[in-house]
Amino acid sequence: MNKISLLFILSVLITFSAYAQDDIKITHAPYLQNLGENEVTVVWTANKPSIGWVELAPDDGTHYYQTERPKFFNAKNGIKLTSTVHSVHLTGLKPGTRYRYRVYSQEVLSHVGWRVIYGNVAATSVYGKQPLTFLTSDHGRQSVNFAMVNDIHGKSDVLEKLVSHCDLKKTDMFLFNGDMVSIFNNEKEIFEGFMDKATELFASEIPMYYTRGNHETRGSFATAFQDYFSPKQEHIYYMFRQGSVCFVILDSGEDKPDSDLEYAGITVYDQYRTEQAEWLKKVLESKEYKEAPFKVVVCHMPPFGGWHGEQEVAEKFIPLLNNAGVDLMLCGHLHRYMRNEPKDGVRFPVIVNSNNTVLKAEAGVKELNIRILDMEGKEVDKLTITK
Repeated sequence: MNKISLLFILSVLITFSAYAQDDIKITHAPYLQNLGENEVTVVWTANKPSIGWVELAPDDGTHYYQTERPKFFNAKNGIKLTSTVHSVHLTGLKPGTRYRYRVYSQEVLSHVGWRVIYGNVAATSVYGKQPLTFLTSDHGRQSVNFAMVNDIHGKSDVLEKLVSHCDLKKTDMFLFNGDMVSIFNNEKEIFEGFMDKATELFASEIPMYYTRGNHETRGSFATAFQDYFSPKQEHIYYMFRQGSVCFVILDSGEDKPDSDLEYAGITVYDQYRTEQAEWLKKVLESKEYKEAPFKVVVCHMPPFGGWHGEQEVAEKFIPLLNNAGVDLMLCGHLHRYMRNEPKDGVRFPVIVNSNNTVLKAEAGVKELNIRILDMEGKEVDKLTITK
């Protein structure tokens, strides 16, 4: 054996030894995004570049290990993606059906030409504890219970306190209505700020729908927002239905003009909101929207207050919503609780949730009940909307 061959073998052994010392693991537990009647997206992260997939099993009482479960990969255009952030879009599901699932990441040690060398695999447990589950939505269902928090600004202890006032066994979904962090500089701020706590409490099994706030638009990591939230959707503004309620999620962008010094010339939110308004026109004419007993709009910034972003919401979104039978608009941003009754400018009630209150709601076909609770669980306000 010559000296060059020996050096090559030694370098390979050293490389694989280093990988073995720091094995692959799932760093942030899976959470559910954009759950619908026939689909859901599962998101999680790993500590090493890897391929990822979800195993899906019916919740039929069989042992998870009874048979090989079908695999759905994090892939794009037919190629499995190598990444530390994994998102898998499951489709073809049945409405109102509970499924069990497990996520996997397999390390990619090397990918040169057509040769790929794989390492070890990490997965969520289905042996030491019950598999994770989720329940698809059902448009035919007569009711839905949901909760909303906003403006947490990275205070996971505040999130935990507010969520503690929700009966998770009766909560079908959560809304995160913006400013869950103060700035988006890196992945660490997302998970340490709120998502690790959210997955610990509920988000691996109860879907969370995220409305971006103006603080999520700031920082060098802001353009990566959709890698983690609504990653398989065309936009981060969208519409979905849960039970008797159709939710329209709007992205209000930043609160100051695009020319403001704080944005360093990198934002085009006026144009973005104009494009979004064109999308909104079509959505409000859709069958899914019109047939829902209740229609709720979720938007971080309210359509009042006088700042540029708020004025844009009032001028570009509200004229469309005023003629669309909206029952309620849910906002945040102001860090104080407010309820505005319908008036000429805005023809539906607007609730501005505080940064230290949780909104809890229960909707049937004829009645939508809203309660606002403070950090100690004391009722701050309540509202009933009837048909």
